This record gives sequence, C-alpha cells and structure tokens, in this order.
Amino acid sequence: MSLKVSVRVEGLSEMKDAFLEIPKTTGKNIIKRVLAKRAQPIATDASAGAPVNTGKLRGSVTVGTKLSRRQARAARDSRSYTEVYAGPGALAQSTLQEFGTSKDKPQPFMRPAWDRAKGGLLNNLATDLWAEIQKAAERIARKTARLAKKGK
Repeated sequence: MSLKVSVRVEGLSEMKDAFLEIPKTTGKNIIKRVLAKRAQPIATDASAGAPVNTGKLRGSVTVGTKLSRRQARAARDSRSYTEVYAGPGALAQSTLQEFGTSKDKPQPFMRPAWDRAKGGLLNNLATDLWAEIQKAAERIARKTARLAKKGK
C-alpha cells in the first residue's frame, strides 16, 4: 500500500514570469533546493518519531529526489514539473509500521510529522522561492556582465 499526498499551492502565478526569465534547469534546481529545505523538518520529525527496533527505519528517513524501484513504479504516473520526497527509503517495513497489519497496530510516524510541519512548509514556500529566484537572477546578471566585458 502506497500513500501519496499531493499539495497544490495557489497564488504563485506571479512567479511564472520570473521563472520564464531564467533557464529551465536553473528553475528546476531552485524548486528542488527550496522544497528540500522545507521538507527537512518533516524528515527530522518523522525520524525522531519512527519506532525503533533495529534502528534501520529511523536512519532511513531522508529528503531527496531519488526513489527506490518500487517507489518509482508507484509514482510513475506523476506529471509534476519536479518532485522532492521526504520519507523512509526502500524499507518495505516502513509502510507496515505506518499503517499496521492484521496482527500489528499502526505506529504512524510520517503522517504526524507531515501534519505538524505542513503549515510552515506552505506558508514560507513563496518567500523562499522568491529569494532563490532573485539570487539566480543576480548570478545570471553578473555572468552576463562578465561575458560582455570579455567581449563574448
């Protein structure tokens, strides 16, 4: 069983024009950096709340863009511009711990972490994106000026 949570943030249409002014790869990298920064508290909280038997589950909670083969198959239909994931890696027992089984009660650690952190993630997302866009625009302007000075 796979849990997929989608979030849609409204009111960011002004950023579209700003993103069109920078290279596409730079825009994707900006989004990845900001989302990873905002997802880190979720991963930290989930790791702290994960049940400990051997410690593997607690140590597997990370933030990144790579998924295991099993996770990638489950997310195959995604049509997102870019995605960042926070959660346990390829450990199959993470789902069993989160949702329980017919014999064991659930011990959720990801959902409570998300519930506690989602407000901060969404509230500061636009501010962080604008700051990163401005930094990228300044870098591009400096590079353009440097190239113009060299005569290229």
